[in-house]
Amino acid sequence: MCKTIKTRQGLLKRVMLIRLVVITSIVQTYKLRRGIGEVASARFSDRVMYLKCPALIVTNRFSGSGSGLMKILFLHGWNSRPGGVKPQFLASNGLDVINPALDDDDFEAALATAQEAYDRNQPDVVVGSSRGGAVALNIQTDETPLVLICPAWKKWGGSVSLKRNSVILHSRHDDVIPFEHSEELVAMSGLPAETLIETGRDHRLADEDSLAVLMWACRLLGSGVPLPWLDDDTEHAGPTARSGSADSQEEVTYLCDACGEEIVIPLDLAEGAVQSYVEDCPVCCRASVIHVQIDDEGNVSVHAEPEQDRD
Repeated sequence: MCKTIKTRQGLLKRVMLIRLVVITSIVQTYKLRRGIGEVASARFSDRVMYLKCPALIVTNRFSGSGSGLMKILFLHGWNSRPGGVKPQFLASNGLDVINPALDDDDFEAALATAQEAYDRNQPDVVVGSSRGGAVALNIQTDETPLVLICPAWKKWGGSVSLKRNSVILHSRHDDVIPFEHSEELVAMSGLPAETLIETGRDHRLADEDSLAVLMWACRLLGSGVPLPWLDDDTEHAGPTARSGSADSQEEVTYLCDACGEEIVIPLDLAEGAVQSYVEDCPVCCRASVIHVQIDDEGNVSVHAEPEQDRD
């Protein structure tokens, strides 16, 4: 009988640094159903690596607002209105979207409206599009993550710094807000270049791929999963891989491909440097093939794949 075990996040350090800044289109085959992510095809320089969408993890780990839905405060751009393509897309994919009307002519009034909406709703993520990105930067959001879409921070407001748990989405073909402005904001904030994700073909970022990346960013940041490129004590290596030192651990973890839960398993050094075996997930009971590798320096990497995917 399967028994649910208590899982732990961030037991092991990452295997690789995921470089999203070089993604020309993180989604060619990435499609989102409500709360479920498919495989995302991401181009890294001259090769393609496949990354399982963190929405799978988010669905299981989210413990935010009492409604059970991840709550998003969406701040629209100049001469835009509530109910646009992007907030509608987020809402249609199962997020609770607060989308207040911001004053186009009075930036201070827009700030006051956004701050009141933030204080009243306590969102899990704040999304700011264009001028709304400048609004997001200039209100008090404490530790709430930010997703900025082509932020017009040089045109409005005085904030020139971005918090660590943030992501910027921007198109290099944006003819309204230069892509270089976002590069400058990331550099001035002392953040890794990976904070800026290149996507889309214009300023609006309303194409299918960009909307999927927006959903990915909201779900990842709203889940509390550490951003993979930040050098914190607890780091996230990706959805199915973990690593660490064989000398300092008796347990390792993997993420179940079926349910997204992080599973703790014992590490048996006597079985050798390369191990493969089948194990049922104690949460969803699906069988996975567990692969363990220990290199010459004692570093351990673990990943899992569904048993039915084997040849």
